[in-house]
Amino acid sequence: MRVAVIAVGRLKQGPERELADRYFERFDEAGRKLGFRELSIHEIPESRARDAATRMAEEAAAIGAYIPDKSILVALDERGQNLDSTVFARHLGRWRDEGAGHTIFVIGGADGLSPELRRKAKLAIAFGSATWPHQMVRVMLLEQLYRAATILAGHPYHRA
Repeated sequence: MRVAVIAVGRLKQGPERELADRYFERFDEAGRKLGFRELSIHEIPESRARDAATRMAEEAAAIGAYIPDKSILVALDERGQNLDSTVFARHLGRWRDEGAGHTIFVIGGADGLSPELRRKAKLAIAFGSATWPHQMVRVMLLEQLYRAATILAGHPYHRA
């Protein structure tokens, strides 16, 4: 199964980029051994439209260009479910085992994701009820992907 992260906004050089790169590499290595063939990240430019609805619609259209047909779409959204790491890993493992070709995680911009994208998502997850900067959400998602791979592999990284 291919895994992709589509994020509105760029992750600039600095500590967030370093952490994101570290967890990207860790998941890529651990994931390949578990049947996750590829991890990719696509950065979508932030819309410059004047109003939030138009910005979200433009960003949703750009995100949609990266979503293959029949993908499992997971929205990162503050209104989503708070999943513990083991449940997150079970979702990822089940989708892989069911033969999903692609699992796509989407991270919105400052205005969040469009209602249409949220409706299309098979799952919406949140990292708590707080609002997080998209840079931090990307790092936390990549860490959770790596953690999920270690849980699925029975590796001791995750200690519950």
